[in-house]
Parts: sequence; C-alpha cells; structure tokens
Amino acid sequence: MANTRRPRVPRDLLRQASHDGVLSRSELRERGWDRNAVARQVASGRWASHGLQTIALHTAPLGVGALRWRAIWEVGLRVAALDGVTALQAAGLVGFKDERVHVSVVHNAHVRPVAGATLHKVVRRVPEELVASGLPRTVPAIAAVRAAHWAVSDRQAALVLVMPVQQRIITGPQLVAAARTVRGRTRRAFIPTVAEDIADGAQSLGELDFSAMCRVRGLPAPTRQAMRRLGQGRVYLDVVWEEVGLVVEIDGSQHQWGLTATDDQFRQNALVISGDRVLRMTLMGLRLDPERFMGQVCAAHATFARRRAG
Repeated sequence: MANTRRPRVPRDLLRQASHDGVLSRSELRERGWDRNAVARQVASGRWASHGLQTIALHTAPLGVGALRWRAIWEVGLRVAALDGVTALQAAGLVGFKDERVHVSVVHNAHVRPVAGATLHKVVRRVPEELVASGLPRTVPAIAAVRAAHWAVSDRQAALVLVMPVQQRIITGPQLVAAARTVRGRTRRAFIPTVAEDIADGAQSLGELDFSAMCRVRGLPAPTRQAMRRLGQGRVYLDVVWEEVGLVVEIDGSQHQWGLTATDDQFRQNALVISGDRVLRMTLMGLRLDPERFMGQVCAAHATFARRRAG
C-alpha cells in the first residue's frame, strides 16, 4: 500500500500561512502535522493549545485576529460566523469598544459554550449574509442590525446602527434593507424606524408628528417649514413659534455630512442675531429621549412667552 502521508511543511513556512499566528488542527494536518507532531511542539514549549481545535505557533497571548479565528474554530467552522459588533470591527468599524467575540449560529445547531466567545442563535441565515472569503463573518449591514438587536439599550442600538453609516462601511439604503430582512426578538419597531432616520433624515422628520408631541404637552401648534430670508437667500425652518420667537431645528443624518454642519451653524447664528431663540436636537436624540427634549421645548416656550408678555 502506498504511503499517503503528507510532506511536513517547515515551521517557518507555517507562520506565513497562519492567521495572526494561529492555525486549526485541520489546517495543520493538511500541512503534514498530525496530532502527535503537534503534541510534541506543544510539550516542547514552542507552540500552545487554545482549545480543542486551535494551535498557536507561539506561546504569547493571542492577538485580536487570532481570538476571532479561535472562536470560529472552537464553535464550529461549518456553522459559526462572526456577527454583530465583532463582524463590524472586522469590516473596519472603529470607535466602538467591545472586546467580546460575538458569534452567531443557526438556532438548531448543536454547539457548546466556548470561553471568550459570546454565542447568539439566529432563526436562519438570510440569503448572501456571509462574506465570500476569509474570516467567516456576516456582511456589515446584517451585522449592524443584529448588533442593534443584541445591544443592552436603545441608545447603544442606535449607536451601532449609525456608526457604520457615518464611517461609510455601509450605506443608508443597505441598512434599511437589512432592517427589513433581519427580524430579531427585540426592538422590532425601533430598529427599522431608526434605520429609516439614518438613511433619510429629512423624510423621516416629515413622518414624525411633532405637532402631536406638542399637543399632548399643552403647547400651541407650531408652524412647520416656515420660510425666512437670511443673508443671501431663503431658508426653511423645521418648527417655529412666531409669537414667542422660538425656533426648533431637528437634524437628520444628512446634517452630519460634509459642510452641512457648518452651514447649519451660520444659519443658527443669523437667526439668533435677528432675535430668535434656537433649540437644536438630532432626530436620533428625539427618538431616544423624547421626554427630555420636549421638556426643554416646553420650558423654553414658557420662558420666552413670559418675557414677551412682560
């Protein structure tokens, strides 16, 4: 019988083929390193075992990339994928700190808990939700929506939805489509609404019944989209109470791009110079804490009404 043993790849070449210094046992077998050969390297102190499937070609702590590969191998390469915040970080998200490795598996997969991995069972994999190659992970739009479902608060959920769009990892329409496709167990109304806000703040503001929010708090009906002439042209203000000189501006996601914020500041300065008082809030802030902002609106209206009456 012919000898079918694979030729052993030298250790220095293994490093070049590794994922941030780690290889799975199956990858090592493909390169001629069987269980006994691996065991000798571990016993000699050259390598280290990090679970049933993960071998580090060193004895130092594992890096971020190695920990992600370890989570996939230990949970199960055929069923696991990085998801949520971890998948977003792998796609380039910065500024959101979560050192846990979030992994999703379909609900009927039989997997065991793995130290260092946070497992999430999903009802199903939606079409084309996984990246085509490399580290198994969900595409960013799906990952963002799942991260929002798994978030500890509405505030955190909104943050993981808006940050990938702000950092241009995904587009607003991609986020909206994912929010319609992925149906989690929590925030089923909140997430699609916030996704629409992020994708098209101006349209969402029109759908938001600000007048009703004022009515239930005893405020008189404001004027919506009031036209003013400022400087070299006309501007349209979101909400105005002309009788007290109070303007409320609610900024959708389009106000965060390019020079829009600077233009907004010039406009606000011109309004203040002309005698108006201006309150500003992002549409996201109004969604997350309407009572707090509307409390400020009521207080401002009452204060300025007293001054006008005096």
